[in-house]
Amino acid sequence: MTMNKLFYAPGACSIGIHVLLQEIGKPYEPVLLNLREGAQFKPEFTSLNAKSKVPTLQREDGSVLTEYPAIAFWLAATNPGSKLMPEGATAQARALELTDYAVSTMHMQGFSRMFRPTNFAPSEADGDAVKARGREIFAKGLAVMDKALEDQEYLVGSYSFADSALFYVSYWWAARLQQELPAQVAAHYARMNARPAVQRTLKAEGLA
Repeated sequence: MTMNKLFYAPGACSIGIHVLLQEIGKPYEPVLLNLREGAQFKPEFTSLNAKSKVPTLQREDGSVLTEYPAIAFWLAATNPGSKLMPEGATAQARALELTDYAVSTMHMQGFSRMFRPTNFAPSEADGDAVKARGREIFAKGLAVMDKALEDQEYLVGSYSFADSALFYVSYWWAARLQQELPAQVAAHYARMNARPAVQRTLKAEGLA
């Protein structure tokens, strides 16, 4: 039996895609990559994804999808029974907009500066300033998400693929860094942690 394969690293951004696969409930094969040992740079993986990063989804037909927003959107679009895709073009665009913001700004611009300052600093002496800027970017992102959640439980009203992206950046901030989330995002994070699919994912990744 062929099935989708998710290449992931425990607690990495791929955790959000892992949650979506658990929400869908169909069989899939999780393939753990040890990023610390450089598994993402080895030929076995680069032959699938030359970008050397997770999440990577190898589909049942052998073709590969990369980039979080693309994978999340495809999973939602091809599994209508899971109700991960909002109804209507506007709601779908909003879900994609918020997913992209969580990934490209909060993660790649904010967290990346905090955890990999040398990628952004001309010298090691600038590291603290780069980290501080990363925290500013991430904090602004939390404020944007907090505003989006006003008067609703999920980002576009009903639960969608976008919520998985906010979940993973919230997880990094709250669980990994032990930082406080703003009120609406904190409520969303608690709501997500109560979902069985999230609980199964955390257990599967050894994070429960």
